[in-house]
Amino acid sequence: MTPVLLLLFVAPLLICSKAGKPTDCSDILQWDPESHSGVYTIYPAFQMGVQVYCDMKDGGWTVIQTRKDGSVNFYRPWDQFVGGFGDVDGEYWLGLENMHKLTLKPRKLQVEMEDFEGNKAHANYSSFSVGGECGGYKLTVSWFKDGGAGDSLTYHKGMKFSTFDKDQDAHSVNCAQHYYSGWWHKGCHLSNPNGLYAWGASAHGVGINWKTWKGYNYSLKSFTMKISPPK
Repeated sequence: MTPVLLLLFVAPLLICSKAGKPTDCSDILQWDPESHSGVYTIYPAFQMGVQVYCDMKDGGWTVIQTRKDGSVNFYRPWDQFVGGFGDVDGEYWLGLENMHKLTLKPRKLQVEMEDFEGNKAHANYSSFSVGGECGGYKLTVSWFKDGGAGDSLTYHKGMKFSTFDKDQDAHSVNCAQHYYSGWWHKGCHLSNPNGLYAWGASAHGVGINWKTWKGYNYSLKSFTMKISPPK
């Protein structure tokens, strides 16, 4: 397993072409239509390489966050949420700075989730972007389309990112500390995908929650956020 790094000085999985270096997974698929889903190196906004998991269905999706087994601790300080952490073959958070660079032009976002009974749902947003560090990595999201999960993300639109050591929410308490989750908390959340991995039932609001699908007391089995250029 290779940990996610903000900058990689070696790019063993680099795919190149005469057009240059891939900025996201859709570039890789465009240059090589036979590419399979897996780990690749991309170069967002001309920076050095970053490893990501690419889902090559439907034009190529760049996975920016995924939970699946509780193997990675997501209760992390600000600098780690900025730089990224985890294992690209398993659970990881790509990093706010990388997300910002990948969404300098808004991308479409698909959120996929599964419960422990095998039920699956998703939510789609036609426009998603993360602002820069000076603005607190503010979330912009719009044009929701339901895939059975309902909309638990639009509530967080316009919020800065918060962690237990950097409180930027709109509540009198530190939401990230209270709910064990770095996220675009407001007052506090309708979604909490970076919450505690609780294998199903969880205390109110502290698990991997998507309120419009399973409420606050159910912690999901898996959760993935992935982005792609708009068609």
